[in-house]
Amino acid sequence: MNIALGCDEAGFDLKQIISAKLKELGHSTEDYGCYDKNPVLYPDIGRKVAEAISAGRHERGILICGTGIGMCITANKIPGVSAAVCHDSFSAVRSRCSNNAQIMCIGARVIGNELAKQLLEIWLSNDFSGGGSTDKIEMINEIEKIYRR
Repeated sequence: MNIALGCDEAGFDLKQIISAKLKELGHSTEDYGCYDKNPVLYPDIGRKVAEAISAGRHERGILICGTGIGMCITANKIPGVSAAVCHDSFSAVRSRCSNNAQIMCIGARVIGNELAKQLLEIWLSNDFSGGGSTDKIEMINEIEKIYRR
């Protein structure tokens, strides 16, 4: 799988760990920043990753900041993108199976490195299952169309 990565300075160390894990699992990655621990404005990074997902350049994306929340809010502003904060196995599974999220957002200050790697594997191994969630996802997409410029 081709995966876009992005973080702010709070997520820099965890991004390095996630990147190594992705390569170990055989995935290719593209890093959209940040590239060191100097402060950055996370919406710039979240936007780049989400735009790349929306344009179809990557199948999935991982965004990391202090809590995962800010990156998630940013990514969800880009049309055609669904991002979800995943801090436990249930949310990682449901974000894919029920909500078809293309971007997993995690908080480096919220979860530890080992849990992050476990959640990554869970998230990558699940796909949208349709079923009872299909109508809901279609409705979300229709709402998005109303507000697109």
